[in-house]
Amino acid sequence: MTFLSALESKGSRVAAQRPWPRVVVDAPTWRQAVIGLAAGEATLLGLWSDGEAVHLALHAPEPPQLLITSLPCPARRFPSVAIAHPPALRLERAIYDLYGLEPEDAPDKRPWLDHGRWGMRHPLGVPEPVPAEGDTYAFHGAVGPALHQIPVGPVHAGIIEPGHFRFSCNGEAVVRLEERLGYVHKGIDGLMRGASLDRAAKLAGRTSGDSTVAYATAFAGAVEAALGLDTPPRALFLRALMGELERLANHFGDIGAICNDASFSLIHAHCGILREHVLRVADVGFGHRLMMDCVVPGGTAVDLAAAGAQAIPTLMRTIRRRFPELVELYDSSASLQNRTITTGTLKQPLARQFGAGGFVGRGSGRAFDARKLPGYPPYDDLRFEMVVRQNGDVDARVWVRIGEIAQSLALIEQILERLPPGPIRAHEDLPAPGQAREGLALVEGFRGDVLAWVRVAGNGTVAHCHLRDPSWFQWPLLEAAIEGNIVADFPLCNKSFNCSYSGHDL
Repeated sequence: MTFLSALESKGSRVAAQRPWPRVVVDAPTWRQAVIGLAAGEATLLGLWSDGEAVHLALHAPEPPQLLITSLPCPARRFPSVAIAHPPALRLERAIYDLYGLEPEDAPDKRPWLDHGRWGMRHPLGVPEPVPAEGDTYAFHGAVGPALHQIPVGPVHAGIIEPGHFRFSCNGEAVVRLEERLGYVHKGIDGLMRGASLDRAAKLAGRTSGDSTVAYATAFAGAVEAALGLDTPPRALFLRALMGELERLANHFGDIGAICNDASFSLIHAHCGILREHVLRVADVGFGHRLMMDCVVPGGTAVDLAAAGAQAIPTLMRTIRRRFPELVELYDSSASLQNRTITTGTLKQPLARQFGAGGFVGRGSGRAFDARKLPGYPPYDDLRFEMVVRQNGDVDARVWVRIGEIAQSLALIEQILERLPPGPIRAHEDLPAPGQAREGLALVEGFRGDVLAWVRVAGNGTVAHCHLRDPSWFQWPLLEAAIEGNIVADFPLCNKSFNCSYSGHDL
């Protein structure tokens, strides 16, 4: 019996949950799950609360298996996961901030999303009014001779989201980095409560705007699993087409930005042109540059326009003509290679422990892609390779992106060749289930795997929804990757990770 099968056998299965099982467990079984996580028998996919219980989503690759274990919290306390498995730490802190459920023996009890400016504590649990005056945050110190601190942010020089970085340095060498995020907290969990499925789909697509297709697809997949909807084949192919266009646009933007932070603005300019070309084709094809609100539960809101079907092959020819020259320039420029190779190395054991997704994990040898495992249509019927590098440095993360651009082009060709006719949405008005139903979906965005768990109330509104960005498990790894590098290399490391502030801050 596998680890997850053993856990499942000790819990009470929730019949309303689809497609993967959810079981209600007691505290000893919860602790057994935590011990298994710490031992590497499973990977943490998510940790969240609905105000009454805490839920732990686990994944084991061999055999492929997903499981949600749920622990009721009548005393508003639960055994800490982070005490044995550090990747859960910030998720636990967020649960306490939002719901007031306390992780027992947690190694870090500082607030995370709550900066003391909401005017209340635990707004989604038992709200407690407090003055909205702001809290002083106690950063961890670093001990040693000749150390100094450099505070950066939360306001930055570029047009980017806010986040605070506190560097402890010995000269130019970074000894420790600690992040403080939460400045773009939007209250997604609270806004989802009681929302119609159409409004909730819009909220999901705005969790992190650069990944709007991935989030909307994950939310739609969770709702469709909960309600037992059969999504039309054409809609599934259109979602994949939008997802690959989103991946192309972001990878071009990232590669250019990394090179720009190494003072190589030529590649930045040309990648910006290619990114703009992708966004314009998306606008022509689906009516929106980011394809926002194009994916909805039951299918898609729009079909591929005829002009878009004509523009996409031209886009692919342009990329295949121009991008290899940029790759050759990147690979042959010694000054650029000197900045990216061996810089910001993320060690493979850390990538595995934190379940790092996307180019962060695959750049450090973790071969995980939700399109392949657990997989979802139409990717389970398309041919593509997972791009994996072993070195874990900035250069490796660039090359993963380069390889994924080639794979996305091949996928787009297959999608266009095999795009089936037919309807694009199962139901305009989704049926109310009559009783609460739950669904889970895992979708591969350009940063990595996006998880969505939805509980649909009997009247067809959202009772609860949790959306987990890959950045929850990537931000802490940036702190590890920068140690031992110089301060001037932080922008390179940061851009090569390109974690989402907005997706992380909910």
